[in-house]
Amino acid sequence: MPQPSDEILARLMALHPKVIDLTLDRMHRILAALGHPEAAIPPAIHIAGTNGKGSTQAMIRAGLKAAGQRVHAYTSPHLARFHERIRLAGDLISEPALAALLDECEAANGGEQITFFEITTAAAFLAFARTPADVTLLEVGLGGRLDATNVMTPRLSIITPVSIDHQQFLGETLPEIASEKAGIIKRGVPVIVGPQPEAALEVIEARAARLGAPVLAYGQHWHAFEERGRLIYQDETGLLDLPLPNLPGPHQIENAGAAIAALRHLGFDETACEAAVTRAEWPARMQRLRRGPLAEAAPGVELWLDGGHNPAGGIAVAATLARMAPRPTHLICGMLNTKDVRGYMRPLAAHAASLTAVAIPGEANTLPAEVTATAARDAGFATTTTAGSVAEALAAIAATDPQARVLICGSLYLAGQVLKDNG
Repeated sequence: MPQPSDEILARLMALHPKVIDLTLDRMHRILAALGHPEAAIPPAIHIAGTNGKGSTQAMIRAGLKAAGQRVHAYTSPHLARFHERIRLAGDLISEPALAALLDECEAANGGEQITFFEITTAAAFLAFARTPADVTLLEVGLGGRLDATNVMTPRLSIITPVSIDHQQFLGETLPEIASEKAGIIKRGVPVIVGPQPEAALEVIEARAARLGAPVLAYGQHWHAFEERGRLIYQDETGLLDLPLPNLPGPHQIENAGAAIAALRHLGFDETACEAAVTRAEWPARMQRLRRGPLAEAAPGVELWLDGGHNPAGGIAVAATLARMAPRPTHLICGMLNTKDVRGYMRPLAAHAASLTAVAIPGEANTLPAEVTATAARDAGFATTTTAGSVAEALAAIAATDPQARVLICGSLYLAGQVLKDNG
């Protein structure tokens, strides 16, 4: 009987000295040892991009589910439990199934060096190959060209908006980063492209042209925009007049457009497209926390959670706050030391009365709260402070402003800890 998955996962973390080491050699080796499960998964939709990958995937999954499709889904990182990363025919992978798969992959690896993401991605491919489904949704972990998911030929590729992030792995300039994202484009496989800066779009279109991959680009082949409180989507086959996305924020209009473009390309009807924008679930993306210990400790506070962590994420969150009903807004923020902290915070400064900085519990790469608070002041926040925990910060805000809006933000790792603490 396999050990519990948590014990196996902890052991797998030690198989490579680096958490991130982008190459496909180790993936090809372990997949060969496992009998090439990546070649046997149901038809795949492969999603890369800097922002919006998860939301777009969640919307596609909601649309496919409404159309009666059985859907596998792979995403990262997880928030509260590793099992969130692997969804089999609609359901999160069970503990016995996950433990058995990890045990099998560890044996196939034979003690060789391999990163945690690579070996767990191999386990996901194995699960997808063995469980019947109609579609597989694969979200890139980092970049695209050398990402562990980039070992199969999908039915459709999607590239959501590209911006500056992970420069230490993907390059310093937007064209360099876009080139890594565009690495998921395969010969002859259509690619849906979300809104892009011109420098990124040029790179994506050039690679698609070299590979003969049809491009369906925002602003050229499809359009999505808000009009009179509705989402209007238009492509060469016609116009859809849909409700606004249930996932909050104006940026979700663009993510919804990419999801609808994918569903339309695959032949699904308006019913599936409407379900995509009205039934998607994606935690920690401007998620309202209404229940649980944190919410109940500050009953008058309007409590929100978001895991956006780069400058583009900060812009999206700021735009969302700008559209909310007026209410004193305070941020509780924890960041990693690998991020552009000031770039993330700068758009938010005009929309919040204060920022309380916290360290991310149990995270080696967390910024100390004092450093985050200094960055917030540099980014334009007039009032900053620090707290020992999210709960402590929330209690202090509620004591002075019991009817406030509070947004916990800054890192998906902080968001995951909050979801755990909040039950």
